[in-house]
Amino acid sequence: MLGCEEVATAYANPVKSAPPANRVAAWLQSTSAEIWIKFLLAILGLGLAFGFALFSTVSRDAGNVWATVILASTSLVLAALVGLITVPYLARRAALERLRETFDYEVTRVGIIYTLVTLVIGIAALNTGNNLLYIVVAAMLSAILVSGFISAAVLRCLELDVRVPEHVFAGRPVAGRIVLRNSRRFLPSFSIRIVSTRKKRKKPSKRWKWEATTFAFPFNRPLNQQWLRLPDRRLRRVTVVPPPPGIFQGMAYFPFLPPLAELSADLELRFEQRGRYREDSFGLATGFPFAFVTKTRHVSLSREVLVYPRIEPTDETLETLPLVRGEWESFVHGRGSDLYRIREYMPEDSARHVDWKATAKSGSLKVREFAREDERKLCIVFDNPEPGVISEQAYENAVDLCASLAWHFSTQEAELCFCLPGRPRMRDLHEFLSGLAVIEPGKVELGQILEKSETGKKDERQAHATDALRAMNLTASDAYNIVITARPHGTIPTDLWNCSYFIFAGESRPRGNPDPHSGSRS
Repeated sequence: MLGCEEVATAYANPVKSAPPANRVAAWLQSTSAEIWIKFLLAILGLGLAFGFALFSTVSRDAGNVWATVILASTSLVLAALVGLITVPYLARRAALERLRETFDYEVTRVGIIYTLVTLVIGIAALNTGNNLLYIVVAAMLSAILVSGFISAAVLRCLELDVRVPEHVFAGRPVAGRIVLRNSRRFLPSFSIRIVSTRKKRKKPSKRWKWEATTFAFPFNRPLNQQWLRLPDRRLRRVTVVPPPPGIFQGMAYFPFLPPLAELSADLELRFEQRGRYREDSFGLATGFPFAFVTKTRHVSLSREVLVYPRIEPTDETLETLPLVRGEWESFVHGRGSDLYRIREYMPEDSARHVDWKATAKSGSLKVREFAREDERKLCIVFDNPEPGVISEQAYENAVDLCASLAWHFSTQEAELCFCLPGRPRMRDLHEFLSGLAVIEPGKVELGQILEKSETGKKDERQAHATDALRAMNLTASDAYNIVITARPHGTIPTDLWNCSYFIFAGESRPRGNPDPHSGSRS
């Protein structure tokens, strides 16, 4: 359950600037002052037009024709100027204000029962003519009217801010915060709920939509031979794709919000799938004071959360890690071929580094120390497969495994870098996780890197697979590569096997480097 607590001024709305010292000057610079000035000018113009009309009537009764014509013309000109200049501006401002203060209404069960009771009493009053029943019906109808005005007043002048964490992982709960501020000086707000205004649609739906088109005649002729082309519109039935999942699905409740005060509510967010979650608006809802109608005010507030893949230690990850670490350790020790010096044996030294020839000559234990013994570089690569190569669940498992390996090795003493197809090599872990959060199966456009084969589609596909890996230039650095891929074993360049560990996704159980005789390592 979400609670609320009072917060300090540090949680003020960041888009709200500090009020100036001179309130009169600030009001004159505001949009409200411009609207009032336009309104007063319109009233003045209409008043002058009405006065000229009255004087034209007096002049007509006196027999002064020219004065009547001049005064009547002036009255019409003033009225026309007000109608052409001031009224459209005020109408636009009223439309914008109405759009900004849009409300949704939902009649509650209490409201339906109350309306039925009012209707029954009203019918009884009409049948009996009893004045007391008329008074009761009038009081009940006025309660509905007062409820509408009060609920609208409670929702106005409220400022909302939703704060979400920067780094979010799928399947892990994170803490968010909703901050609500009452900017009124005297009036408090009661029973405010923060809700999501997103419509819950899971399947695509059909809807009629007007589209712009061109009417051409004659119909079946080419474009340059049609001698009549006019803009037109047509009604088509289109498929409406459901919106992406939203951030906020619950509710935060504020029972009382004092004037010029700020309250916050902590909420728990949990996202089951990776990807981009977006919320464009939130709703401030209340049933105060009588709960006849739940009124919701839409607040335009855009928030976006990028959810990283899961990094949970699954069985697949636990099976893969020892194999990867073993291959990596062998690669790191194998790189120590440059002898730095031969020194005396220390108790913490490994026995496999003992130089027996130097030991026999000197009569004391000697060990070899290599120049690159402590260099530990690792590159994690996600080779994005084409659509349909593996199932959707296998693809998600491969993305989660790649993210889990990146997160695990980021806590080790190693120099890490990351590779995604079509992107430059990156060293920031969160940048790599952001790429994995939104990645989808698909080909990588390599431009001039890919030279198409002329021997057929199969050769072209294999050339694409080979060149896609070569485009990452994995052999250029001295880092050991961990590659998560769904390609067949025979399409992987042979020079990558000596410096890489391959995890093949899409199999019953992802495997690492296969047997050398299976067309893999030479």
